[in-house]
Amino acid sequence: MKYTRKDAKAYSRQHMKGIWAAALTPFTADHAIDEDAVRRNYDHWIEDLKIDGFFVAGKQGEFFSMSLDERKRSFELAVEACAGRAQTIMSCSDQNMDVVIELAQHAQKIGADYIVVHAPILHFFKEQDETLLNYYRTIAEKVDIGIALWSHPDSGYLMSPELCNKLADIENVVAIKYSVPRPMYIELERLAGDKILVSTASEDEWLDNIIDLKWQLYLCSSPPYLIQTKNDLRMREYTDLAFAGKFEEARRIRDSLEPVRKALKGTRPAEKPHSHQKYWQELLGQTGGTVRTPLLELTEAEKKVTREAFENCGLKL
Repeated sequence: MKYTRKDAKAYSRQHMKGIWAAALTPFTADHAIDEDAVRRNYDHWIEDLKIDGFFVAGKQGEFFSMSLDERKRSFELAVEACAGRAQTIMSCSDQNMDVVIELAQHAQKIGADYIVVHAPILHFFKEQDETLLNYYRTIAEKVDIGIALWSHPDSGYLMSPELCNKLADIENVVAIKYSVPRPMYIELERLAGDKILVSTASEDEWLDNIIDLKWQLYLCSSPPYLIQTKNDLRMREYTDLAFAGKFEEARRIRDSLEPVRKALKGTRPAEKPHSHQKYWQELLGQTGGTVRTPLLELTEAEKKVTREAFENCGLKL
């Protein structure tokens, strides 16, 4: 590790910055991890798209379909691909505590920068906050690596700003991906913004959060590599302009991406986010590959609608 446990918060504050993306995992036709495609995608994302960090083997990456060994291999591929060029945060989320800890320890061992752990699905609702405090404290005691919390409606509940503020007191908790309504993350920023980096996955809100909340980190989803190309780096451009205090110019560029956002979101079948985004990657010249069962592939009709929207959205290829 590049920092000690006691320095985790300070290190993340200094280094955990910019645009981070949640990586999709390309699978071959026989559903193996396409390691060559993984490397090509990272090279493109880092060198051409100027992405600062990567969220590895999360929900976008279909971790739920992978074996423990495959999840570890995904971590290793990311560390190898990003070495010296971009940072990594490894998703160790799982319902089994032993799996979370084993993945966290593996991430630390191979030189990942951080880990992220999704709030677990709970099968009871009494003393929920105490259970979650116990959950994250137990994980944090087993590793020195910086930990990001992650609260999302998929858990069946949202962790409150007050609970997250308590969790922020854990020595190696450094950030949170807080997929909640804006008033909730604004409140958490007020309560704990001096202890952890607060972020959310909405690209639509990213510029406003830089301006209004002085955020330094987009953590994170797939837009950084789906709404940008080597010749069209508007998300990178408006981000850097906002960091430089050039807000009006940043807004103009941010707003110019609206046709791209509409094309991407408007053609995505609700039950097929992974296959839709992978097909969009293919249209961009990246490798998307297949999805794993039980996820559904796009129909030819859905591909046609997506392709037509892509071709007319204004992205410069």
